[in-house]
Amino acid sequence: MKTAREEFNEYRSRMNQVILEKNNLTLKRLWNLDMNTYQEGSLSTKTKEMLGLVASMVLRCDDCIKYHLEKCFDLKITTEELYEVFAVANIVGGTIVIPHTRRAAEYWEALSNNSN
Repeated sequence: MKTAREEFNEYRSRMNQVILEKNNLTLKRLWNLDMNTYQEGSLSTKTKEMLGLVASMVLRCDDCIKYHLEKCFDLKITTEELYEVFAVANIVGGTIVIPHTRRAAEYWEALSNNSN
């Protein structure tokens, strides 16, 4: 049985390949810019991923939330740091963000439980 992370990443990879095979220069440039934005700079990659998570939560993009949760998990943010990120997202985004926080917490638990 596949983990939630494996299912998400297999789907994401498969669909990214479909999209990139269409060879749309604008999409390729956008995705390259996105990738480069999160590289180490004046702000750490860890900080940038946490910012990306807040923005994704406020924009209510569940796929984006999962993506940034995985990156944050891989960068070893703590659960305490994560819940501060959740707090910022909920203050900025309002109560409409609460359902996304629930799903984010569920995914974080799945990531944490599958890392042992």
